Amino acid sequence: MGSVKLEPLSEAHLGAVAAMLSDPDVLRFTRVPDPTPPDFAETWLATYDAGRRDGTRAGFAAFDGDGRFVGLALAFGIDRDEGEAELGYIVAPAERGRGLAAAMLRALTDWAFAEAGVERLRLVVDVENPASLRVADRAGYVREGVMRSVYFKNGRRIDAWLLSRLRSDPAPPP
Repeated sequence: MGSVKLEPLSEAHLGAVAAMLSDPDVLRFTRVPDPTPPDFAETWLATYDAGRRDGTRAGFAAFDGDGRFVGLALAFGIDRDEGEAELGYIVAPAERGRGLAAAMLRALTDWAFAEAGVERLRLVVDVENPASLRVADRAGYVREGVMRSVYFKNGRRIDAWLLSRLRSDPAPPP
């Protein structure tokens, strides 16, 4: 499995982020709008900057051991009162298949438990995205069930797995 380093998302990452936004899998399996507005990367960064300030979001650029940008690790819907957050990850198309998604999710999970003070993390994974479901399994997330017709995108309703990880859950094997 690959290793990753996370650093707070900033303007320095906008070019790499924007390049990922035209990938068919990113458009299909994430909540990135399709078609993506031309200024979406900038708007997204502004949303994560505001969320970092008010404690409701955190976005990170992920880099491999060679210092190459490999994707995004995102925490959103952070509810400090309830001790919960939703996490997400996007691996750059050229970097897929190297175990980086699981490494990104593990690093983001560790950050969320240590820095965001949450007790429960959740993932929402499209039922048609088995690769992402395997990533969640490798990162120690537990399948809770399928949420039917939970999102509407491009004229269709999407069913999605709900997965969770609790601070008290055992760490997944390396």
